[in-house]
Amino acid sequence: MLKKLAIGAAFALSLAPAASFAAGGSGHVEDFDFSFEGPFGTYDTNQLQRGLQIYTEVCAACHGLKQVPLRTLADEGGPNLPADQVRAYAAENFSVYDPVEDEDRPAKPTDHFPANTNAGAPDLSLMAKARAGFHGPYGSGMNQLFKGIGGAEYIASLLDGYTGEEKEEAGTIFYGNTAFPGGWISMAPPLSDEQVEFVDGHANDVKSMSKDVSAFLMWSAEPKMMARKQAGFVGVLFLTLLSVMLYLTNKRLWAPHKGKKSS
Repeated sequence: MLKKLAIGAAFALSLAPAASFAAGGSGHVEDFDFSFEGPFGTYDTNQLQRGLQIYTEVCAACHGLKQVPLRTLADEGGPNLPADQVRAYAAENFSVYDPVEDEDRPAKPTDHFPANTNAGAPDLSLMAKARAGFHGPYGSGMNQLFKGIGGAEYIASLLDGYTGEEKEEAGTIFYGNTAFPGGWISMAPPLSDEQVEFVDGHANDVKSMSKDVSAFLMWSAEPKMMARKQAGFVGVLFLTLLSVMLYLTNKRLWAPHKGKKSS
C-alpha cells in the first residue's frame, strides 16, 4: 500500500510539461506503433480491455478517471464490454457517495469513474491529450495526422523507461528513467513483468503492458476519435467532390466566351 501511495504521489511530478515534451526535452520517447494512429486507424478492442484491466489492478489505487462515464465501457469502438459486465465491473470495483442515502454505494454504469486524489496523484482522464508531442512541421499537424498526437507514446515510454538505477536526494528516492526529462523520476516503477494476467493469454511483460494501458488512456481522452476521423474523411470527400463540380461548372459557363476577341 505504501508503495502504491508513493507511486501516486510521484506520478504528479513524472508528467513533464507539454512544452518540454514537444521540444523533445532530454528524454527519449519511443514512437510506438498504435492501431489508432493515422487517418484510418481504429482502436483495438482487445487492447483497450487489457488496458482497462491494468488500470483497474494497478493505476486505480492512486489515479482517477473522473471525466469518463462508466457506461462508455460498453461503447462500440471502445472496450465494448457487454452491458451486464459493465454493471458488474462498476459495482465490484468502485463506490460513490450517495447524498440521498448519505453513504457510499456500489457504482453504477450511470456514474463516472471516481476521482482519486491519494497523495496528490493527478487524474488521468485527459492525460494522453495533455502530453501531446507531435506538432510539426511548422505547426501544420502533419505529424499528428500520421503518427498520432504523441501522448500515448510518452506515457508508454515513461512506464517502460526505467533503467533500474536509484539515487537519494534530500530524503527522496529517484529512479533512472530514459523517457523523463533529466533522466531521474521520483515515481517508483509501477509495472513489473507478469504483474497482470490476461484471459486472452496476451504478453504481459512491462513493454506490452505499458503499450496497452497507454492505449486505454488515449481512448479515455479521445473516446470519439473514430467518429471524428470518419466525419473528417466525409468532409474531405465532400469538399473534393464540390471542388470538381465547381471546376466543371466554371469551365462550362466560360467555354462559350473563351477565344472571343472584344470589338
